[in-house]
Amino acid sequence: MYKPRQKRTAAALALSAMLAAQLQAIPYAYAHDDHDRDDVRRRTETPIEHLIVIIGENRSFDHTFATYRPRHGQSVSNLLSKGIVKADGSPGPNFSSAAQFTVPPQPAYYIGASAKMPYATLPPPDTLGTPTAPRAAQPPFISLQTAAIEQDLETEDLVLLTTGASGLPLRVVDTRVTNAASLPNGPFQLTGPTMPYDAYTGDTIHRFYQMWQQSDCSVANATHRNPTGCLNDLYPFVNITFSTSDAGVGNPMAFFNVNDDVPLLKQLADEFTMSDNFHQSVMGGTAANHVMLGFGDMVFFSDGNGNASTPAANLIANPNPRPGTNNNYTVDANWAQCADAALPGANPILDYLAALPWKPKANCEAGHYYMVNNINPGFLPNGTPRTTGNFVQPSTRRSIGDALNEKGISWAYFGGAYNAAVNLANGSVNPADAIGAAYCQICNPFQYSKSIMGDPVQRAEHVKDTSDLLMDIDNFTLPAVSFVKPDGLLDGHPQSSKVDLLEGFIKKILDRLDLNPRLKAKTAVIVTFDEGGGYWDSGFIQPLDFFGDGTRIPLVAISKYSRGGKIDHEYSDHVSILKFIERNWRLKPLTARSRDNLPNPVAHRDNPYAPVNMPALSDLFSMFDFDKDDDRHDHDRGDDHDHGKGDDERR
Repeated sequence: MYKPRQKRTAAALALSAMLAAQLQAIPYAYAHDDHDRDDVRRRTETPIEHLIVIIGENRSFDHTFATYRPRHGQSVSNLLSKGIVKADGSPGPNFSSAAQFTVPPQPAYYIGASAKMPYATLPPPDTLGTPTAPRAAQPPFISLQTAAIEQDLETEDLVLLTTGASGLPLRVVDTRVTNAASLPNGPFQLTGPTMPYDAYTGDTIHRFYQMWQQSDCSVANATHRNPTGCLNDLYPFVNITFSTSDAGVGNPMAFFNVNDDVPLLKQLADEFTMSDNFHQSVMGGTAANHVMLGFGDMVFFSDGNGNASTPAANLIANPNPRPGTNNNYTVDANWAQCADAALPGANPILDYLAALPWKPKANCEAGHYYMVNNINPGFLPNGTPRTTGNFVQPSTRRSIGDALNEKGISWAYFGGAYNAAVNLANGSVNPADAIGAAYCQICNPFQYSKSIMGDPVQRAEHVKDTSDLLMDIDNFTLPAVSFVKPDGLLDGHPQSSKVDLLEGFIKKILDRLDLNPRLKAKTAVIVTFDEGGGYWDSGFIQPLDFFGDGTRIPLVAISKYSRGGKIDHEYSDHVSILKFIERNWRLKPLTARSRDNLPNPVAHRDNPYAPVNMPALSDLFSMFDFDKDDDRHDHDRGDDHDHGKGDDERR
């Protein structure tokens, strides 16, 4: 179980004193001189001069905040507010509205089921590769000594790397879940008497064509409250049927209960602004959603110089069912050509987009094969071009990094275990570099970029280790824009990580900012996830183009200008972060076709979740109150505030 600190360590107090002394010699950007401060302010639209974006892994909004109750005067769209579950996690009066269905065999791929039947009971959750016992080389580690290879946790949190094993075989019913073999048809609480919050759990399916199909979108289903007609009711079915080898069939319907779980994320939602209408940008998984965060667009198969080419046939997805199967995909691959409706998988999505009244563009170029599932970038962590395996040739798409460079605005991508990954790529055999295997290559959008990763100077300046982020906070050298990705041990991904480990990673960064109050006063921290990980969510989905949007995911904005426990309902996705950067630092959209060209949403008076001007994306400015009196909020949380304390301690 997550155990927050009760007081600061002597080392932390010493560091605080050291930083206070350094204030006497800080750079002009943080000086007291009004002229200097105004000179810096002119570079930004708001008082925010630094943005830190922390990206966890694979949790949907309802999975994380199903039972969250907002502060008085605020409303939230979740399982509790909709009556789907009660505060104790048991089924609520509207539980049947979350029912999941099976579909009879169909001749071709579909995204809107024409006929379906409800489950009597859910397919049971599966362990699907969950660690069975502590082990020396991978989490959970056998001891604190072996866990100490991880540098991105506070020492007192390293114990979380040694706990949480399932004690069960790899692919069996996860009997730690209460009533696992007889779950009613709907969402179920993951945690309980034999499944602690601090537990590794099975993964679930989160791929492109599968998530479109799970969402069950059809204009025939459209209503005033749900004008896009996505019912989200085929999650377990698609897990069972698209392949003969994957399990995890019941895991998508699991949720945490914030009365006992996700304590830090709940605390941040209580204190700052949380969105209950933030979405993953792309149907599917990690790589595509990180790419959209960096480019506002999708990369395509090319010759490495920006010219489209055609991948090998076995790499092109064909989601049509194999003969004699119910939805077992012919080729579950990574590239898709979506401009040609005659190609497998394209027509159902294109027809659906064309049937929507506002007719969103597919944004597919003829002859282009787009990355829709996880593929490695064209560069290794040390900048060496990749030559073997299935990978994306270096992309010439213009990224947010290019846009910031052109205006001389500092930025960096900070990846957990990046330095060790570089050493491994250079041939290191140092045991300390073994953590480099946990660096996430597909999570770094700039590792796909020829202009950044292919240039040694750009790579050295803008692609760094998370340890560099902490030093930049300490040394008053934090870039204007920072993208931060924990390594695979700490990112919260089911099966390979836990959310309490992600919370420990976040806490360390926030604690370090607390030690530098002057920097913190001008900094906003966005905590979000890359995608929902295949976990079910009850929220509205707005189709923007062929690639998505997908399910809702958590997002909290932490800043002196986002205090008060507000729940923001404006429709947004990862590209909204790009729009915030562009508006705050006065940049233009990345390209003529990137999603940051979309307008801000105009809310309907009785449905704030579905914009009346679709397609539309927020720039996240609605999450902040920049009219607040700066001085009044400087000391709302003292320098020695401990992240992770319970409500009683905070108040």
